[in-house]
Amino acid sequence: MVLKRPHEDGRGSRDVELNPVFSREPVTVPRYALPEREMGADVAYQLVHDELMLDGNARLNLATFVSTWAEPQAERLMAECADKNMIDKDEYPQTAELETRCVHMLARLWHAEDPRETMGCSTTGSSEAAMLGGLALKRRWQHRRRAEGKPADRPNLVMGINVQVCWEKFADYFEVEPRYVPMEGGRFHLSPQTAVELCDENTIGVVAVLGSTFDGSYEPVADIAAALDDLQARTGLDVPIHVDGASGAMVAPFLDQELEWDFRLPRVASINTSGHKYGLVMPGVGWALWRDAAALPDDLVFHVNYLGGDMPTFALNFSRPGAQVIAQYYNFLRLGFDGYRRVQQTCRDVAVRLAARIAKLDEFELVTDGSDIPVFAFKVRDGIEGFSVFDVSAALRERGWLVPAYTFPKNRTDLAVLRIVVRNGFSHDLADLLLEDLNRVLPRLRKQSAPHRDSDDAGGFAHGAETRNPQRPGRH
Repeated sequence: MVLKRPHEDGRGSRDVELNPVFSREPVTVPRYALPEREMGADVAYQLVHDELMLDGNARLNLATFVSTWAEPQAERLMAECADKNMIDKDEYPQTAELETRCVHMLARLWHAEDPRETMGCSTTGSSEAAMLGGLALKRRWQHRRRAEGKPADRPNLVMGINVQVCWEKFADYFEVEPRYVPMEGGRFHLSPQTAVELCDENTIGVVAVLGSTFDGSYEPVADIAAALDDLQARTGLDVPIHVDGASGAMVAPFLDQELEWDFRLPRVASINTSGHKYGLVMPGVGWALWRDAAALPDDLVFHVNYLGGDMPTFALNFSRPGAQVIAQYYNFLRLGFDGYRRVQQTCRDVAVRLAARIAKLDEFELVTDGSDIPVFAFKVRDGIEGFSVFDVSAALRERGWLVPAYTFPKNRTDLAVLRIVVRNGFSHDLADLLLEDLNRVLPRLRKQSAPHRDSDDAGGFAHGAETRNPQRPGRH
């Protein structure tokens, strides 16, 4: 076999080279163009497999909230359902039935007054579910304003600056003015007073976050609801709440049962969560639920004649796999309430214990302690001048740990933190190994006379805690 030299374009981009030992085909293939001919399945597999070795170890990724472990039985079910189109409810009626069962289970878990009347659906993730919740808020507001003969062209949505970036996208894509409450001092999320201050007749709703991506804390949903009740009593403004429970809506029902944040509060119109976060499913599946039919305007629901059947649908996409919905039902069936409680309690125990041990190190100070969702943030203590959180993140990456470092948003950009997300599968033993590695890198960092890294070259992805630059919505 004559070996052809790899092609290089003007940018110095080389073709992909194969090891001749396992190649029975041409040993180079173009990197950014389709090959001219097919190749053997084993060769294609090996090529892709080798490239993927450069990815980080998902189990050591303490930045992501997304599940990185599943039982073999769940993986088997997902493989068996990978070819099922979730949206085709006529062809796969039992998959549709299991989706409905999951919605009813969540409705009961979140204390819906009549779970049978609760409207809900699965989505590709909590971001799509959040956008559906926002769309329902906007459409309800528009209907009410038009019925009153008032203009409905300047909707706004009130939320803390700590919301996940999907809400910024929602505001921009669907032309809603985002009214962000900035952080102040030791307040890192929305408060009742700050929420009410930004509400007016054009406010479609308030987003309350149950589990902030910045620090893991719960926002005080019940107190925000009470403040909005008072606002309505004083002014007549009726502002509903959407709870973004991407993480917390699958933690609080099991660990904080006395906490009122869900449909027990009449002002809560809708809730979203992520099945592939603390719902314990591999990505990607989310869930959106509305209190009742009145909370989800019927003109948002499409009735499609699809493959011979009438199919009501409310989603931002159409075709998607049913595998993750099946895995969600498997987890509900497999674990039950007590199983979920034990998994989430273990995650919280690991988070609280690890946070407490990090707090004992002279160099660090906790911002949160992991006692809400199993997530905590910590910073370099005041007076430590030789290294930054970004240096710590880079040093831990050398050992394979992905621990994000980032600055907080508006009014607290002076605060830079590291954040650790404890998920199912991150054990006390792994936490001890992380702490050992943290102690291993500290002597080197202590020798630095000044930080080597800052936010500009952090090189990480904070999974929802990226500092945003709010802009006005609409076409630009």
